[in-house]
Formats: sequence, structure tokens, C-alpha cells
Amino acid sequence: MPRIFVASPDLGLPSRFLDISPELTLGRLKLHIFPSLTLTPTLDSLYFSLNGRPLADSSTLSSANVSSSSVLTVRLRLYGGGGDGGATGAESRDCYLNMYAVKKPDKADPNETRLSRWTTCALSAEPFAPPCVIDRIGNIFNKESLVEALLHKRLPKEFGHIRGLKDMIPIILSPVADAGGVEVKFQCPISGLELNGKYGFVAIKGCGHVLSLKALKEVKSSACLVCHKEFSDLDKVVINGSPEEVAVLRERMEEERGRLKGKKCVSGLTGMKHGADEKPEKFENGRKERNGKRFKAVDIAPVNATKEVYASIFTSSRKGDFKETYSCRSLPLGRN
Repeated sequence: MPRIFVASPDLGLPSRFLDISPELTLGRLKLHIFPSLTLTPTLDSLYFSLNGRPLADSSTLSSANVSSSSVLTVRLRLYGGGGDGGATGAESRDCYLNMYAVKKPDKADPNETRLSRWTTCALSAEPFAPPCVIDRIGNIFNKESLVEALLHKRLPKEFGHIRGLKDMIPIILSPVADAGGVEVKFQCPISGLELNGKYGFVAIKGCGHVLSLKALKEVKSSACLVCHKEFSDLDKVVINGSPEEVAVLRERMEEERGRLKGKKCVSGLTGMKHGADEKPEKFENGRKERNGKRFKAVDIAPVNATKEVYASIFTSSRKGDFKETYSCRSLPLGRN
């Protein structure tokens, strides 16, 4: 039988020579060398190496090319330490728990976000279903969803500037021919550019047509390129504009509201002035309005009647000595 040399530097044990059969497996050799570690986890963590090459426990000495006078080294297998999915022992329990407790939010795809703004309602996130409207800062809505939210007072705070139908601008979207299952279903009626967020679009207040900026730039006109209705620069509303463009539209909206509020105040004051200057009209029976002269019975006395006597029928014409109630009059008595 060949004689081999066994060293155990990791365990701090003295080296030894062994005469063993070449058909003995390395696993049985471990049990022979370390009988006290039988059926323990420590035994599984030990392995043999030959010239730096690890050997499997199931291999025999001959299959592992262990010849006579070879040096087998007993090594201690260390689990973990990086690269194998184990822990290094440096992590604390808090770090381990926080790794699973705090979940990082998924980053939204910018292309999907952009496409959603141009293909779905800003309120309900449903695909555009005409009739559609925009607000004064360029957001697109399905009219039915927006009106329903207004009626039930469920409008989000970000759309608080929409107070009623006057803040909605009806628009006309031109459908893409044979769109089918395509997500983008509307386009510019002049240039054919799709509403997908890659190109700029504006809506014209007067007629509601939605045109691309490219079409307006190429065909310079003060009239709508579809219906030929005249419009000004103030009638153009940028759809889904940049933050700077939205700020300009919001400022314009506040200015329009300020002008309307000023007109209402002036018309209210003018109406009060006209009402005060108007003279009260007479009714058929001679009575006047409340803000006119007080009615007196003598004003409609018959032609041949004495005014004093006629007035005494309705009320006391002399005040002082006479006292009158609803049922009788008291006449002055002679004084002795």
C-alpha cells in the first residue's frame, strides 16, 4: 500500500504518515483521521487538496492521482465571504431588515408617461373619446368625465382652476385613418403628425381645431387652416406645454378673470345709479312706487268734493283734539 503524508495547517494538528489502500475514498479517509467528528457539520466542512487542487470526497486515491509519498492537505471550507450569496458577518440586523422594509419605487418609463399625456384623459386616464375639451392651461379631458367630476365635486386639487363650463374649451380631434389597434388615434388634419408627444400642438379657441405647430409655421395665416375662421395669438392654447408655457397660460387665465370681475363690478354700480335717477311711475289708481311720493287720499278726490271732508273718510284729517280708533271717533267736549 502506498504511503502518503497528511498535513492539517488550518486545524493546527501535527502532520502524519499513513499507509492506505489506493481504492479508499477520501470521505472514508476523513472518518479514519477524524473519528470524533462523525456525523457533524464540521466534518462536511473539511476537504482534501493535492498541490492546491481540491479533491471530492467521493473520489478514490487512485482516481485522484494520489501516488505514494504524495502530500494531502486537509483544508477547512469557509462558507460565505462574498461572491457566493452568503453574508460576510459585517452586516447588522437593522441593515438586513431595512433592505426588505424599504422598497424603492419603480421608475416610470418617460416614453410611456409622455404617450399617456397625449392619448388619455388627464382626469380619468381613459383613452380619448370625443367630445373632448381642454382647460385654459392645455390639459385634454374627456368632457363626460370632467363634467361628472364637477357635478359630484370630485375634481382633484391640481385641477382646481376649473370652476365650470366656462373654463372648458371644446376641441375637434382629427382621427387617424384606419387606426385600428394603434394606441395613437388622432393627428393634425394639415400635416398628418400624430398626437404622440413628439410634436407641439395648439388648439384654437374660436373653432376648436387642433393643429400642429409645424403646420402653422409652414402655412402662415391669421385664419384657421381647416375652417378659415380668423383668430389671434391670444386664441391659441398650447396643448400639454412645457412648465414655462403653462405658466404663461395660467397668467393669461388670471388676467381674463380679473377683467371679467372688473366689468361685473362696473355694471353693478352703473345699474344702481340708473335705478336711483329713474322717476317712479304711477299706477292706474294713482299710487306710486315705494321709492316715490307717499300716497294721499286727497290726491284722487272727486272734482266737486271738499278735500278735507273726503280725506276724513279714510283717516283723521285733523290732529290734536280728535282721537280716532278703528271703531269710533272721539269728539272734543265743551269745557266749562
